[in-house]
Amino acid sequence: MLTGRCIHPELLAHLARCGHGSRILIADGNYPLAEKCGDAARVYLGLTAGTPTVTEVLSVLHGEIEIEKAEVMLPDDGREPEIYSEFRRELNGLALNTLGRFEFYDSCTKQPLALAISTGEQRTYACIILTVGCA
Repeated sequence: MLTGRCIHPELLAHLARCGHGSRILIADGNYPLAEKCGDAARVYLGLTAGTPTVTEVLSVLHGEIEIEKAEVMLPDDGREPEIYSEFRRELNGLALNTLGRFEFYDSCTKQPLALAISTGEQRTYACIILTVGCA
């Protein structure tokens, strides 16, 4: 019987294939997952508008994997979305590396992702790329 928080069979299978340096995208419901994640495995979790949130998925994944790096999409006007403070809290203060919107898209398509997860998150700029660390 599983003892972790994640019980989603498809997510667990993809996470089991990740190793040190693998990259995982958790995307808000606005993210063009079909066009902007290369050949990554895709898991669509969006149930309703707002469910689940990116931070809920991040919390579950953080309980399953070590995270050594986090990258976020910075709005063109340079303002920091309030969700960043939620990311930092969940990641125990881990620095968030910021990328411009198109730089973020390029990062997801040109630097291979192992897994791309779509959520029901409705806030904009609520996407995060995680790099898996060593256990």
